[in-house]
Amino acid sequence: MLAFLPALIRVPLVVLLLVLNVLVHVLPLFALTLLKLLVPLPAWRRRCSRLLVAIAESWIGVNNALFELFTRIRWEVEGLDGLRRDANYLVLANHQSWVDIPVLQKLLNRRIPFLRFFLKSQLIWVPLLGPAWWALDFPFMKRYSRETLAKHPELQGKDREATRRACTKFRQMPVSVMNFVEGTRFTPAKHDAQGSPYRHLLKPRAGGVAFVLDAMGEGLDVILEVAIAYPGGPCSMLDLVAGRLREVRVSLRQRAIEAGLRGDYERDEAFRQRFQAWVNELWREQDVRMVRLLQAPAGV
Repeated sequence: MLAFLPALIRVPLVVLLLVLNVLVHVLPLFALTLLKLLVPLPAWRRRCSRLLVAIAESWIGVNNALFELFTRIRWEVEGLDGLRRDANYLVLANHQSWVDIPVLQKLLNRRIPFLRFFLKSQLIWVPLLGPAWWALDFPFMKRYSRETLAKHPELQGKDREATRRACTKFRQMPVSVMNFVEGTRFTPAKHDAQGSPYRHLLKPRAGGVAFVLDAMGEGLDVILEVAIAYPGGPCSMLDLVAGRLREVRVSLRQRAIEAGLRGDYERDEAFRQRFQAWVNELWREQDVRMVRLLQAPAGV
């Protein structure tokens, strides 16, 4: 364990190793992506996609090993049993910090199909990582304000078109589609501004969940609900790298996808109301799990 090194040594060393890990995996990933684009044969491209996922899973695996080596996080996790690599998942989680993503990757890497989530279009310009996400078929979406849509109504529905294109591609490969149901990170200020009825969650945004379920059709097998709690309070990526994050508690629960969960959320008012009621009940149960996770004594 190197977690007991002085912070002045540990933090630069962790950052250096994380950067080296990016380079070690991103360079072959880019080379394979180029080969995939140059040869327009479906079988070849499918094989390349599988190899790209293997590189990405190795990348995540090394990151996990580094965090294990340099941090002293106490993990309390329930619900990992029964996960399968041959099932397609819609992963629904609460969102408190950018640390949520490495937490999900640590727990789910190589236990379910490779985890993909929707990204803001601006993130494609992040050096190395943006092109890597694109190569791995992460969907990039543009978000338009109400003011922009009022001035340019032709932009209405563009984000939904991007979702549908991504989901069509996902039907050709084993996949886990990630959705942060709240649509933004939890803060007390946002919680109060919303008048959220939940103790530890913001109000859920049902539309994105409904659209993925509809666009994927029968391509999804299971909903995986993930409640992530940090008993020590809000944390950042810097807290993770610096070793200040000491405990993470996670509860996972699988749920069958009922036939009534697929429908036209945009145009079917009756379906929209039913789906919103279903998501609100799911989120009420998630809040109860959050209360339990945060109130449980350490080691329970």
